[in-house]
Amino acid sequence: MLQPLFIKATNLSDAWFQTLYRCVEQGRAFTIDRGSFEGQKRLEFDFITIHITHPSGVPLLPKVNPVLGFPDPVDEDYLDDYLPYLMTGEEKEGESYTYGQRICKCDLEYLPDDFKTLTKILVQEKEIWEDRNILIEEEGRYFVNQMELMIWTYKNKGLRNNQMIMQVGQPSDMVLLDPPCLRHIDTRIQDGKLHFYPYFRSWDLFGGFPANLAAIEMMKQYCAEQIGVENGEIIASSKGLHIYDYVFEIAEAIRGRSMDEFREMS
Repeated sequence: MLQPLFIKATNLSDAWFQTLYRCVEQGRAFTIDRGSFEGQKRLEFDFITIHITHPSGVPLLPKVNPVLGFPDPVDEDYLDDYLPYLMTGEEKEGESYTYGQRICKCDLEYLPDDFKTLTKILVQEKEIWEDRNILIEEEGRYFVNQMELMIWTYKNKGLRNNQMIMQVGQPSDMVLLDPPCLRHIDTRIQDGKLHFYPYFRSWDLFGGFPANLAAIEMMKQYCAEQIGVENGEIIASSKGLHIYDYVFEIAEAIRGRSMDEFREMS
C-alpha cells in the first residue's frame, strides 16, 4: 500500500532537514531501472507534500553543521547562476530545454492576430497580444512568457483565477532521455498573498530540492512584488522525491542514526 506523507515546515531550511530525516527513516530502497542514474540505488517517498509557511525566511539554503565535516548541499553562489535558468529563456548549447525556456519563452502556435478570428478559443484581451514582454517575437516566431502573462492577468483581471498555472511539462517529453523533473508551478492569490504549488515528477532531495525551492521562492517574491500583493507560502509535492546511494552516509550522519536502525524498529 502506498504511504503518502505530509510535512509542515517553517522555512526552506527546515523543510530540507525534516524531509531528509524522514527519507532516512521511511524512504523505500530500490534500484533505478531507467533514467539519468540507471543502475544506482536510491531511497524514495511514495508521494510527499511539503507545506512551507514562511519560505522567505533566511537562510534560503540549508547549512550543515560544520562539526560533521560535510559541505552544504548547495553553495551560496550557485543561486546566482541557477536563477536565470528558471526565470529567463536563455538556453545554452547542448541543452534540450531549461525550466526558464519552458516557463518564460515557450513556443506559441498562434500568431498575434489569431485572437481576432479564434474568439471561442483564445483570450480576447488585446493588451496580451500586443505586449512584447508577454508575446516574444524572434525572427518571425512567437513565444509566450508564462510568468509575465500570469503577472498581467492577476494585475488586470482580478485575483480569483484558477487558470494561472505555469506549465513546464509537455507531451513530447515522453521521448526525451532526461525529461524535466519540474512539471508545473501552480499559483493562487489567497488572503492577499501569492502562493506557489510546484510539482516534481522526480526530485533529488539532497541537492536539487534546496536549489529548486530557493530559486522558486525568489521567483515568487518577484512576481508578488510585480502584482502588488504580499509574498506567500509554498506547497510542493512529488511522487519521486529521493536521495541517491552516494549520499546515504552523509544523510545518515546529518540524521544522527542509520537507515537500518529505523527499519529494525519498524
